[in-house]
Amino acid sequence: MQNVLRLGRLFLVLGMAAVIWGAFLYARPAESFVGESSRIVFFHVPMSWIATLAFLLAAVHSGLYLKSRRIENDEAAAGAARLGLLFCTLATVTGSIFAKVMWNSYWNWDPRETSIFFLLLVYGAYLALRSAIDEEHKRARLSAVYSLIAFVSVPFLVFVVPRLYAGLHPDPIINKTGKVDMDPRITLCFLMMLVGFTFLFFWLLNVRVRLARAERRLTESPSAA
Repeated sequence: MQNVLRLGRLFLVLGMAAVIWGAFLYARPAESFVGESSRIVFFHVPMSWIATLAFLLAAVHSGLYLKSRRIENDEAAAGAARLGLLFCTLATVTGSIFAKVMWNSYWNWDPRETSIFFLLLVYGAYLALRSAIDEEHKRARLSAVYSLIAFVSVPFLVFVVPRLYAGLHPDPIINKTGKVDMDPRITLCFLMMLVGFTFLFFWLLNVRVRLARAERRLTESPSAA
């Protein structure tokens, strides 16, 4: 098993190195973007995707906890939410860098910037709630309920609000005709970035959950008393 994990880590490192190389050196700069700013998209969009995926998994594991009361589900939900908040923050930072290059301002209160700001607040409050409750199952129960309610806002903030109002943000990857209008090299690197970041997320989530379970076992063992 350890050999499989080492091999998986090796492939993950080599794969991420390859897609990052492709993003900077293989793909051509996209048209209608200032200078090399289109390369930020290779990182910004996958980070946004991972944040959405992580919040979804947090809600799924929260629902499983409420059904089974297994603390392992709470640990998985918390791990996914923490990583989701991390990737959401990174998506915000990369988006701000893009805004500075394109529109000469790090923050414009564009609909997408506003919606991701509220998303950060929603899941920052989730972590604040967890840190405020000491009793394990009470924390898990209240966090699970909050996570399910919080996820209701995710599709609204990510997909609905940005499309209700006109903004500075470029058109989505999939345009109104339902097609991906990108150079083949850009498309290849973009798809590989999505795959690479997805594998990275699940590896980080696995590590985070294993650490949480190891910490719980230490606190529950008689020798820790």
